[in-house]
Amino acid sequence: MQTLLQQAHTLGERLKAAGSTLAVAESSSGGLISAALLAVPGASAYYLGGAVVYTARARMRLMGLTREDVAGMRSASEPYALLLARTVREQFGATWGISETGAAGPTGNPYGDSAGHTCVAVSGPVDMAFTLETGEADREDNMRAFAAAALDLLLQVTA
Repeated sequence: MQTLLQQAHTLGERLKAAGSTLAVAESSSGGLISAALLAVPGASAYYLGGAVVYTARARMRLMGLTREDVAGMRSASEPYALLLARTVREQFGATWGISETGAAGPTGNPYGDSAGHTCVAVSGPVDMAFTLETGEADREDNMRAFAAAALDLLLQVTA
């Protein structure tokens, strides 16, 4: 968790200095992205809100995304991660949206991805997504790795 907190502190400073805001949609990281960001004193200056979008029902209820919105996409993919990041950014009127969607483990997901697979994305002045494969089945380690990857992506685009 210490790595996540260090990343979040750096992000908090950058976002505050730029007058930028952020909203989060995460899945298999289980809220760790938001927890790290909110652990930073003064987070209310940049953190607008977030959701753990763990199921299709949560996607519909929390994000307002319908089956038609995700037609032709599968969860735990870069296009889906970008859709989540864009949607949460737009819903909150944030400068940046960040998302994560994957399979923490110890087994894979119904879409054929192995444990340790995630896609993270940011949407804002720059849109970007990438896939991370840890090659590990440890759920807690993967959750931390997924959250760190998402925060690192935002650090890259805000540098």
